[in-house]
Amino acid sequence: MEKGLNGKKILMVVAPERFRDEEYQVPYGHFTKRGAQVTVASTKKGTATGMFGAKAEATMTVGEVKASDYDAVIFVGGAGVPIVRSDVKAVALAKEAKERPVLAAICWAPTILAKAGVLVGRKATVWKGDDAEYGTTTDKVLQKHGAFFTGDEVTVDGNIVTGNGPAAAQKFAEAVEKILSR
Repeated sequence: MEKGLNGKKILMVVAPERFRDEEYQVPYGHFTKRGAQVTVASTKKGTATGMFGAKAEATMTVGEVKASDYDAVIFVGGAGVPIVRSDVKAVALAKEAKERPVLAAICWAPTILAKAGVLVGRKATVWKGDDAEYGTTTDKVLQKHGAFFTGDEVTVDGNIVTGNGPAAAQKFAEAVEKILSR
């Protein structure tokens, strides 16, 4: 075990169904291998299932966690993001997490941060695709909520890290680690 994140507490928020497997598994493996304590939360407790069958055990709901208990709060993407984004407690958690050393989201999940109002005036990236709730594309959702869309694979703006999809999962995890290791 590498010691880069020893003692760091990380919260990963996944949708109860259809989260993106790699965006959970790659960062989770990266953080735990480096000594971080990772807690998984969702909109409901129990086994969450990824788009390709990965399992994540949500030991807490988004309403039970406090951002102040963690060094990093990370929202995982995938087709289940609208479930999380429609949960007022998840959006409140994103607002609260703005004050943590790291607030991060990957794939479609940066739209949760946008909805929470934490991307105003900040640079961010997102998976670029259709967002039925907003009737536009996800990059436009970020812009509508005051963010500057970069289109990059991973964007770091202060304590906020955003990634654009599963291919960026490793680079995203490394960007989170870099901030937490300061």
